[in-house]
Amino acid sequence: MRALAADFSRHLGMERGLAKNTCLAYSGDVGAFLAYCEARKTDPALAEAVFVEAYLWSLKKEKGLGPASIFRKTEALRAFYRYLRLEGKSQKDPTANFRAPRLPRKVPRYMALSDMAKLLAYPAGDAFAKVRASAAVELLYASGIRVSELLGLRLESVNFQQGWLRVFGKGSKERMVPVNAAALSRLKEYLASRQRKFGGRAVADELFLNRSGKKLSRVQMWKDIVAFGGEAGVEIKPHPHLFRHTFASHLVQGGADLRSVQEMLGHASLNTTQIYAHVDKGGIKRAHDKYHPDK
Repeated sequence: MRALAADFSRHLGMERGLAKNTCLAYSGDVGAFLAYCEARKTDPALAEAVFVEAYLWSLKKEKGLGPASIFRKTEALRAFYRYLRLEGKSQKDPTANFRAPRLPRKVPRYMALSDMAKLLAYPAGDAFAKVRASAAVELLYASGIRVSELLGLRLESVNFQQGWLRVFGKGSKERMVPVNAAALSRLKEYLASRQRKFGGRAVADELFLNRSGKKLSRVQMWKDIVAFGGEAGVEIKPHPHLFRHTFASHLVQGGADLRSVQEMLGHASLNTTQIYAHVDKGGIKRAHDKYHPDK
């Protein structure tokens, strides 16, 4: 079972080119399923649809998993059985007729313009960690990139003259993302602070470094941003992904077309970007007052 799980994990990364976090999630999901098979002395290659359904049902009833978690685990098992058939290790796919649970399309939370302005205007001071957090907030809001993409940026990823970021997203897909002058200015302040801290010492190639000169972790970036938001006194507790939602929401509310937002976010499908096509009730009322013929 362990060898099978390891082979599947390599398949996801090397042959399908999925993002590292997706590979880890799918591998963990399939590993749990294989343990379930082993406990019941069932060969996963010979498992029937009813067996897989019983497993997914147990996750819901015994572990209390919600639709989003069940959806991901179903997709992981689908990928696993496609892999088994591709490798000639199974002649059938018990998940072929599965229907994934419908997921509610929730409007993402995002920061109000007033809170965002307060956060961007908050002085970072001279402390390296605060200057780093300030630059990260500016870049995340200015570009809408994921925190993993931010932490993967290197100096050569930034075109200061033309205002572009060269980003590698999910599945190592490259895209160019525009970024404004304010964010680039704040980034230059951080780079100056970084130079003062490390001088000529050998450090990691990434832009955002920890106090030891190594690549900054996602956890530390999250802690930095939460602390920075708390000091700035914003109403909603900020976290890295919140700025991606805020970036997209503010662009769409300002009149940006969804196709352009899709390109900037790096979404493979426009359907994913559609979630940002939300308007507030005030906007609906203003549109009604402006365009209804019976005024």
